[in-house]
Formats: sequence, C-alpha cells, structure tokens
Amino acid sequence: MLLRPLRRWAAGAVRRAGAGSPGSAVHGPRLPGIDSVKETEKKSLVCVEGNIASGKTTCLEFFTSMRNLEVLTEPVTRWRNVRGHNPLGLMYTDPSRWGLTLQTFVQLTMLDHHTRPQTSPVRLMERSIHSARYVFVENLYRSGKMPEVDYVVLSEWFDWIVRNLDVSVDLIVYLRTTPEMCHRRLQMRCRDEEKVIPLDYLATIHQLHEEWLGGGGPFPVEAPVLVIEADQDRQKMQELFEQNRDRILTPQTRKQDPRMGKAGETSVHSGTRAP
Repeated sequence: MLLRPLRRWAAGAVRRAGAGSPGSAVHGPRLPGIDSVKETEKKSLVCVEGNIASGKTTCLEFFTSMRNLEVLTEPVTRWRNVRGHNPLGLMYTDPSRWGLTLQTFVQLTMLDHHTRPQTSPVRLMERSIHSARYVFVENLYRSGKMPEVDYVVLSEWFDWIVRNLDVSVDLIVYLRTTPEMCHRRLQMRCRDEEKVIPLDYLATIHQLHEEWLGGGGPFPVEAPVLVIEADQDRQKMQELFEQNRDRILTPQTRKQDPRMGKAGETSVHSGTRAP
C-alpha cells in the first residue's frame, strides 16, 4: 500500500523536474543553462550521518540558530504515525514482517527532504536517502530479516531515484561513535521504540557506516566525508562543531582546505578516536 504514494510522488517529482528544476548533479542529465549558474550562487547540502544515538541531534541543535542555514531533522515523527500506524515501532518489534513497510516509507520521506525547495544557501540534513539504502536496508537484507525480493524492489526504487532525481550531496559529516557509547546513550534517553535495540544491532549498524563511509566498500560515496570522533560529552562535541564550522557550512572553505578530499574520500578527522 505504501508503494502507491511513492509512485505518485515520483511521478510528480519528474513533472516538476521537467518544468524547470535542475537534474541530478551526478547521475541525471543537466538541463539547459545549468552550467551558467555562478559557483557562488549554488546551494550546498550537508548530510549528518552516524549510528543511532551518535550525536546527530546535538550537531543539528548546535547549528540551528545560525544565519543562512536551514535544518531538516530526520522525520521520525512521521515514521511513528502514518495515519495512526507506527511502522517504526512495528519494524523494531518484527523486522522480518515490517522491514519493507518501514523502509519504503523512509525512502519516500527522505526523498521529500532531498527534493523540497531549498530556501537558504546551506541545508543541513539529518541522514539521507543514501544511508537509508546503504546502511539500514542493507542490514535488514544481510541479517536475513528481509527477503531478497523485498531487497531487490527497494534497490530498484532507489536506483531509479538516483538516476532520475537530484539527491546529490555536497558534504557528509560522519559522527563516528563506538557502539558501546551509542548503547549507553540509548539507555539514557529511553525512547519507546529504542528500548528493544540490543548492542549487537548497534555494532552492525556501526560496521555498515564504516564500510560505506570509511572507503573501499561496495557502495559509492559521492561527497567528501568529514569524520568527527563523537565519543565525547556534549561540551566537547560543541567545541568540535565550532572548530569545524567553516568546513561544514562554507563550500569555498571546503574547496580551499587541502585536507578535504574528493567525493568518496575520507580525509579529515576531528577529535580523538577511542582506543
């Protein structure tokens, strides 16, 4: 049932693209005139990635009050209430039954975040359609909780989206956090759906982030990766965010920083990694 609204949304997105919105900067064809846009006028999309309870909310809260910036938090409230249903809670309770249901809706809501009109020079977004596919869908499939047919259907949808719509990213901020720290933070914040998340699940999600963003994995990374070691208390994390403010928010600074690599390269590390 959730596939029908995704089809309707995708058809509308294609019509809007044909009416004048730019095609994908990486995968889709450019429309006439796109190359004439001045570099200084281009908007920047930064995605904050990381494990559950890695500190993404703390990062977004730090930058929220800054000028010329819009923040899109992960649409968890929508995942908890789809016309009275809670697919997020259902997935954690029985992932084999509800994994496809949740991930179909996750793909739709993250696509909405990627493609809605950007009103500020910089958009800071919690997670992305890419991490939904390369981390969470991949985990369901590899763990045997998602049948191959469901995995293939979701992969076909994702591949179509990447080919036809602009879901490109300019920078990935990866909050690298040990599974043990994430587990301690989960126990402290006590969200209902998260009470059933075991440590080994967090360890698997961590490994998939490392596989995707650490370089050399099977999935593409189409933006430079800024790694921030996030096994820190809130005060230390805020200091690290301040130290990296220009790299995160200013595209020109990223281009001039010799430590910032090309798309897919993980070249900047901030903070001290836990032993």
